[in-house]
Amino acid sequence: MSAPRPHDSALLLDRPGTRRSAVRSHSRRSGVPALAAPRMALVADFLAIAALDPAVEALRPGPAPVRLLAGGESLEHAADFEQTRTDEPGLLVDVVAEADLPRHPLRVAYVAGEPVVAEDGRRFVIESAASLRAEPRISTVRLVMACRRTVVSAGDRVRILHYLDECGTGRLVECAAVVQNAPDGVAAVLALAVEGLLAIDVGRPILPETPVRRRPLPAADPFGF
Repeated sequence: MSAPRPHDSALLLDRPGTRRSAVRSHSRRSGVPALAAPRMALVADFLAIAALDPAVEALRPGPAPVRLLAGGESLEHAADFEQTRTDEPGLLVDVVAEADLPRHPLRVAYVAGEPVVAEDGRRFVIESAASLRAEPRISTVRLVMACRRTVVSAGDRVRILHYLDECGTGRLVECAAVVQNAPDGVAAVLALAVEGLLAIDVGRPILPETPVRRRPLPAADPFGF
């Protein structure tokens, strides 16, 4: 695309989580086995999932510290990310490796499943390997992201998007059938999903009948179409 989206992973991977670098260093010194997923790998998974989630309108790293309320207590905490979403006013997220969870300041609420809310009403959640790498979503996300470098010609872009404009929601196999120039029609469709032009349900496996639909453009069309 001509300009990166607000939640483009290339813009975010170089910054998140510096506030807990001391915690991660302690984990290495204490001899925690390196079998669990490293935090930066989880961050990459989180960014990929956010990029394919049509409810995420924007994602920014390192929002300012806020006062969080949990279990009748409050504490000031700076989350790793803030999502601007269509389905709630805002969402604060920490991405935490399993080895770091015992030292997280909100670990008690996380383990107990208690809601954690900022004073301004934004919800706070912890994303760990258990949530980020749940199946079948993580396998579907990785299959889609693997198509991000597929070259989709202008003609194929127009044909795919026009087909969906005509039918509203189409099956993946039907969208792929309108592709003429790319050697792999499915990969071409999924590449447009990575670009944010199409939406698919990544909570289910990739199948011929996987629903595909247009995503709203991030900016207003200057021609008023």
